[in-house]
Order: sequence, then C-alpha cells, then structure tokens
Amino acid sequence: MTVRLAYDGHGAGGPLVILHGLYGSKRNWASIAAEFARVRRVFSVDLRNHGESPWDGRHDYPSLAADVGDFMRSVVGGPAAVLGHSMGGKAAMLLALTEPELVERLVVVDIAPATSPGTAAIDPRVLRSVPLVSCPRRADVEAALAGQVPALAVRSFLLKNLAIGPDGLAWKVNLDALERHYSDILAFPDVPPGQAFEKPTLFVAGGRSNYIRPEHHAAIRRLFPDAGIEVIPGAGHWVHAEAPREFVALVERFLEGAGQSDPQAAG
Repeated sequence: MTVRLAYDGHGAGGPLVILHGLYGSKRNWASIAAEFARVRRVFSVDLRNHGESPWDGRHDYPSLAADVGDFMRSVVGGPAAVLGHSMGGKAAMLLALTEPELVERLVVVDIAPATSPGTAAIDPRVLRSVPLVSCPRRADVEAALAGQVPALAVRSFLLKNLAIGPDGLAWKVNLDALERHYSDILAFPDVPPGQAFEKPTLFVAGGRSNYIRPEHHAAIRRLFPDAGIEVIPGAGHWVHAEAPREFVALVERFLEGAGQSDPQAAG
C-alpha cells in the first residue's frame, strides 16, 4: 500500500519533483528548491518514514517508487522531471524504469543502480544506540554520537532528524523500518533484461565520493541509454550541499535540454 507523501510546493512552470536521501527531508532541499523555483514548479517531498510523511513497516524501492508515482498522479497531475539524491535517486530510477510515462527527465545525484557502499555512520543501529531518555539536549545526543560518527558534518546532518516530543527528544525517522530494510536501501532491485528508461538522464557525481564508480557505467548505459555523467570536483556525497552553485547550474542546463556527456568518458 502507498502512503500520502508530505511536500512543499514552490514556483510555477514545468514541474520538478525532488526526492531526498536516507535521513534527509524536504527541508534539507529548501534552498536548492528555491533556486529551481525561479523558473519551474518544484515539489520537494518527504519520502515514507522520513520528515512529515507517514510511517510504514515497509521501506524498499518498489514501495518508495509507488508512493512517488501516486504523488505525481494525484498532486503533480501528471509527468514531471524527477531529481533524486542517494536513496531518493534509487527510488527515482526505479520509478523511471517501471512508470516511464511519469518521468520526463531524470536527474540522479551521487548514486548508481547498484549496491551502495554505505558507511558505519549511517547504519540505523547507530541512531538507535543513542539513549535519548538520558539525553535531554541536542548537545547530549551529539556527544553520544561522536564516538561512532566522528565527522561533525555527518553528525549535524543526522541531528536534523531530532524532534521534541511529549516525552523529550525523539527521532523523526522510523528506525524500526529503516533497520529492518537497511540491506534493501543499500541494494538496487533486479531489473528484467531489456527494460530501460530511454529519456534524457543525468547522473551527477561528487568528485570526492565513491558512490558512482567506473565499474557502474555499464549498468548505467544499459538501464539509461540516454544518460550522461557529470562530476563536480571537490564535492562529496552531499553534492548539492557542498557545491550548490555548481550543482544548480549543471542541473538547470540539463533540464533546459542542453547537451550531456558520454557515460563512457566520465571519470
């Protein structure tokens, strides 16, 4: 069963749907969405088990893609360009492969149609290990995370999922579902031979990230034959946050129909 996704709407023009990654939310994309909304109608959504969207026991890519497909039919009103980062990029890819009539152009941000490496810091068990009952302040939660998540930027990103509830601090993400389906989140579903999304597609990789590697290019060419890969030097996995100006300019050129690079030539 699908869930009704929470969203923020911005601007007017051709529609663009933005899908965040694991532990992300529509709020994280607010500044980027505002840039795109200068010339198009932007829908930033919270995927299931994240942000303001409902929780559900299932969290796999067929479920995520089905949620977004229903959202596009009921709220967007038809096909749109779709942009997805990391987990949201995999959901966007599967939507494009299974319901291509809904996707006009596809932007996949720093993720490949393959099993992702992941890191120990993003394992749901890390957040679950924090004793929130004895952490009355966000600073206490950050201190509890520091041993397992040494990078301050990653800790700050994870802490955006804290909310104040009636019993104190609580996680806004459904850790039960995310932990149960963590292997599904890292993986990518099997695609039947011959199935492909043949419309324009752009993969945007961070130069310091290892989520899109040369060995992934064959799968990209097979599933997305009209795809190009662009690398933003110096950016890591959160390309849009680390190089927002370059990211917005690159995606805008693609959405406007400008040329794209050959996947075989990408580094």
